Amino acid sequence: MASPKNAGEDVVKIDKWDSGALKNALDDGAKKVFVDVLGYKESHHLMDGRLMICTVAVFFAMFALVWDYFYPFPESRSVLMICVIAYFVLMGILTLYLTYAEKGIFLVALEQDRAMMEPDNTWVLSSSLRKYDVMYNLTIQYTDGKTKEERVVSCSKCVANYFDENGVFCFDLFSPVLERLRQDVLSDKKKQ
Repeated sequence: MASPKNAGEDVVKIDKWDSGALKNALDDGAKKVFVDVLGYKESHHLMDGRLMICTVAVFFAMFALVWDYFYPFPESRSVLMICVIAYFVLMGILTLYLTYAEKGIFLVALEQDRAMMEPDNTWVLSSSLRKYDVMYNLTIQYTDGKTKEERVVSCSKCVANYFDENGVFCFDLFSPVLERLRQDVLSDKKKQ
């Protein structure tokens, strides 16, 4: 596996007691391996769905603002009520979307066929790191573009394996773990 360009310049230092920062640094490292090192193309469809829901919600808020400007409050009461209700319903839909559609997914990467003759293989990476916990759980789901067969591998390791005592992310310790997981998925493919 090739090393990333300018690896020495991309020093990531975080507060090692901040679980959100730990998870984000590890997620970014995994994204770097799949997109920058392996050259897979990142798919933004999940993010696009989230942005679409937010855009419609902001449209309702802006419409209520403009309507209230032209027709002050007593006149605009029903329109404001509809827009406020629609906004909160959309925020509920957004919460459900984040909970059930995204499920901790931070990367959907497409591995394109070199000859461009077959559909793309899909790699979905999701992770979790509970607050006050040191175990980083990474799940890689592979979907073969041709057969639509899915394979999943998971890894759960202590975050201390990837950070030094100063909170600097050690990419050179993390990337072999990802490569091993990737090879486990691909070797499972060859067995069948």
